[in-house]
Amino acid sequence: MPNPLRIASLTVFAMLAFASNSLLCRIALRDTAIDAASFTSIRLISGAALLAILMIGRGSHPLAGGTWRAAAMLFAYAVTFSFAYRQLTAATGALLLFGAVQMTMLGYGLAAGERLRGLQWLGLLVALAGLIGLLLPGLAAPPLVSALLMLAAGAAWGVYSLLGRGVTDPVAGTAGNFLRAVPFTVVLSLATVAHASFDAMGVLYAVVSGAITSGLGYVLWYAALPAFKAASAATIQLSVPALAALGGVLLLNEPLSLRLLIASVAILGGIALVILRRR
Repeated sequence: MPNPLRIASLTVFAMLAFASNSLLCRIALRDTAIDAASFTSIRLISGAALLAILMIGRGSHPLAGGTWRAAAMLFAYAVTFSFAYRQLTAATGALLLFGAVQMTMLGYGLAAGERLRGLQWLGLLVALAGLIGLLLPGLAAPPLVSALLMLAAGAAWGVYSLLGRGVTDPVAGTAGNFLRAVPFTVVLSLATVAHASFDAMGVLYAVVSGAITSGLGYVLWYAALPAFKAASAATIQLSVPALAALGGVLLLNEPLSLRLLIASVAILGGIALVILRRR
């Protein structure tokens, strides 16, 4: 029988790690000299290094798992995530990201023949209305280009998650995907070298985001995941945008607008209704 305290601890730390990715990226791009491309490259390389060490430590080849398609989606997520956070608050970015991830996965399910029931359709429509309402023009609306980049990041992460279904060793798969994403980061760095800039704090935030809140965060979550049913695991992840919003307000002094609050309730509540009503 799994140890409830161990599972709870792993879950709490994993969700905090996921929310911290938004906070680290936002504060790095807002308050340090690092540019979005450099942050992306350092983040992915740091995560790849830590995961490779973990794989070697357990006697496995670092490239034993993963695929190039998944690595491409991981890179697409990371680069659009970073460029989006140049102008988005931590809360808005996390909400758009999570909403796009869930919508992508739900859309795939519908295209594959999955059928939603009455309350699920209501939840989906409410969540979509929340996303649209958040993006409508107005004083509190996020910058459109940055918002679209974050939606693209969520879609890429959704595809990445779908590609990872059925992987028997998630840690090996994640390590292989991170390592295969490194060549993409090299191309990105070479293409943007003329505009590259960074400082010690910016690099530190990127390393922590890659090695700790991404690489180690995924390992912790995968360790806790077997103790949850699919619907429970998906519902638990609803806490990530809320944690990111709270961290943005308390740690980054970001405003929490009424529009964002209403959109959060609609998006997270609607998605929760779909998830909880699924078999």
